[in-house]
Amino acid sequence: MPSASLFSPSFFLTAAFACALALQLLAQVGLLTRQVRHVARHRSAVPAAFAEKIPLVAHQKAADYTLAKAQVALLQLAWGAVLLLGWTLLGGLDALHQGLLAWMGPGLGQQVALVAAFALISGLLELPFSAYQTFVVEQRFGFNQSTPGLWLGDLLKSTLLAAAIGLPLVAAVLWLMQAAGSLWWLWAWGLWTGFQLLLMWIFPTFIAPLFNQFQPLEDAALKERVTALMQRCGFAAKGLFVMDGSRRSAHANAYFTGLGNAKRVVFYDTLLKKLDVDEVEAVLAHELGHFRHRHIAKRMVVMFAISLGGLALLGWVSQQPWFYTGLGVAPTLDLALGASSAMLAPGDSVPMQGVALLLFMLVVPVFSFWLGPLSAHFSRRDEFQADAYAAAQAQPAALASALLKLYEDNAATLTPDPLYARFYYSHPPAVERLGQLHQAGRLESAA
Repeated sequence: MPSASLFSPSFFLTAAFACALALQLLAQVGLLTRQVRHVARHRSAVPAAFAEKIPLVAHQKAADYTLAKAQVALLQLAWGAVLLLGWTLLGGLDALHQGLLAWMGPGLGQQVALVAAFALISGLLELPFSAYQTFVVEQRFGFNQSTPGLWLGDLLKSTLLAAAIGLPLVAAVLWLMQAAGSLWWLWAWGLWTGFQLLLMWIFPTFIAPLFNQFQPLEDAALKERVTALMQRCGFAAKGLFVMDGSRRSAHANAYFTGLGNAKRVVFYDTLLKKLDVDEVEAVLAHELGHFRHRHIAKRMVVMFAISLGGLALLGWVSQQPWFYTGLGVAPTLDLALGASSAMLAPGDSVPMQGVALLLFMLVVPVFSFWLGPLSAHFSRRDEFQADAYAAAQAQPAALASALLKLYEDNAATLTPDPLYARFYYSHPPAVERLGQLHQAGRLESAA
């Protein structure tokens, strides 16, 4: 790790990063511990609001599933912190950079290789947790339908797809960082925004079918109800499809995907097996509520604004030597050392665009962690709005019934710790959400 003199900017960055990481880890462990204790404490009895509809055995399964996932999450937190320190303050990223520099020499190719090698190594180091979650935790609770061959096939396809799509994008961004001047971040933002929109447009037709099979919805009664609902809501889709989600998992879901005239409505086959026509219509009405309130468009605007600010910040810090030295990376190459020195003319500098990009991606989440509850709050607000819209367009009781079935079938705990839920939950806890729907149903009946 490059040394930093006391009270220098790099020293302050090192100290700030170490403190922020420690605080983040303490908060995450503390919140997860609260969740574990709260769920375990309420395991023995179904909450009164659900006592007549949720069997005790299902409630206990949800509690045990939550606790099992929490155990894995605790290990992941510790492992993630170790990896983050290893990549940064302990010099892992610097060692990888210098090794590739000695092997390939300086240039755009070396920086792209650095990003690719980092992604590959990080993925491999996280892989055991993914395998354990799928073949131990999910298997234990009856959710896993995947086989080792299917899982490995998905992994290979994901890796190849990420390389085919991601590496050219990374190369373009790194080239802009080097060649587009001080406002390179503005050009990179335009490229990133265009890429995101293109990806949303091509995903349903070209990417999703690489992993799942999509068949047109054949249930005539359901198709008629769904089509009438979409017409009432002013929503046009290219098609209604059923996805073979049961190949990998017993979890159920439904979603919209695509952009413009490429929008699709997708139902998991597991969802259609568990819900009746009224309930499916209500679930789709909830998703249409997000469309009606423009939640997706608003989130995209926020995401694009945050990415613009982030790239502007990266544009500044990438020019500061303390940004590198404070995070465990030498900002320049000593030309007296290393095999690559012969490839540089006197006065030349080593390209650091890839290093800056990776350091930024590693460090920013540590400092932005405390904004998570704000994002979760707005997400829960959107869910309440979508529920209210669904209650007006379909039957509130049907949506409540569908959600209750999904909570039970997906083993989602009905008794989360309130603080944990406020910090992390993107959807309201069951008691709050179903309480509002029951209130809407009573108002509808009274009317």
